[in-house]
Amino acid sequence: MNRFERYLTLWVLLCIATGVALGHWFAPAFAVVAGLEVAHINLPVAGLVWLMIIPMLMKVDFAALGLVRRHWRGVAVTLGVNWLVKPFSMAVLGWLFIGWLFRPYLPAAQIDGYIAGLILLGAAPCTAMVFVWSHLTDGEPHFTLSQVAVNDAIMVVAFAPIVGLLLGLSAITVPWSTLLLSVGLYIVAPVILAQVARRLLLARGEAMLAAALKAVGPVSMVALLATLVLLFGFQGEQILRQPLVIALLAVPILIQVYLNAGLAYGLNRATGEAHCVAAPSALIGASNFFELAVAAAISLFGLTSGAALATVVGVLIEVPVMLTVVAIANRSKAWYERGPAVARLQARRGGR
Repeated sequence: MNRFERYLTLWVLLCIATGVALGHWFAPAFAVVAGLEVAHINLPVAGLVWLMIIPMLMKVDFAALGLVRRHWRGVAVTLGVNWLVKPFSMAVLGWLFIGWLFRPYLPAAQIDGYIAGLILLGAAPCTAMVFVWSHLTDGEPHFTLSQVAVNDAIMVVAFAPIVGLLLGLSAITVPWSTLLLSVGLYIVAPVILAQVARRLLLARGEAMLAAALKAVGPVSMVALLATLVLLFGFQGEQILRQPLVIALLAVPILIQVYLNAGLAYGLNRATGEAHCVAAPSALIGASNFFELAVAAAISLFGLTSGAALATVVGVLIEVPVMLTVVAIANRSKAWYERGPAVARLQARRGGR
């Protein structure tokens, strides 16, 4: 990490405070910006996400994507955590904390809605923001892109059945416009733009590409911080009006993030995957596709429902919490690589 990235936690805290304050003082202005959306996707935030991920996607050489098959262990671990563990662990945590432990401190009429919102979060694995987290851990960009693409494909067929099972509903209204637009807006379009830019730069030499990547790197981090200001600004009034509810809803989300990240990280270490795969695998396994979760909550339960609020809490804590997972992955790299399975597999690959 460069010096700016090493102090990213401080900048994040400052942006959170700034966002909440601006959202309180200039609520009408933030309401206007929040209303600039299509299919529940906020266009200013989408623009900032492009600024975050396109520089990272420019690192991807499509000719090398075939090498991802070497990391089949990481792919298997991530898919297992995302689809066999995460939705169900979130449901259990929701029932345990919101339905039981915290029930006396929450509005009784909203309990079931809060749990439903948490389940919607758990059933929607992250897409675009994963590229940022992978970059901060020096993750393998080809693995990250391939894994996100596979997750998106599975989400199209698995999201509704899993949510329906856990919510006990016979039919789920999947916000297809949100899901498909998100895939196009956050994956397909940035990949195309990044590859066009990469080829144009490579036509002028490897040094030109390296210089461009170095120059646009800070843009990604500034866009990340600007996104934080917007997200917390959109919910500034909500945070100040009911801080206890926000804090209590955050507890099961926090636990599931660390639980699933730790599980994916540990399984990758046990199977001998490289750290550059294990770190993004853990991050993909822990983060959430909050746009889809929010849209589904609004479609199923309404804009002012407890479910919608629970998914919004997921939005609020996503960046700060995932940065702590990034820090843990980076600081534990030496420990990770001392794992016997990791050492054996890397030695075998090095001998080929």
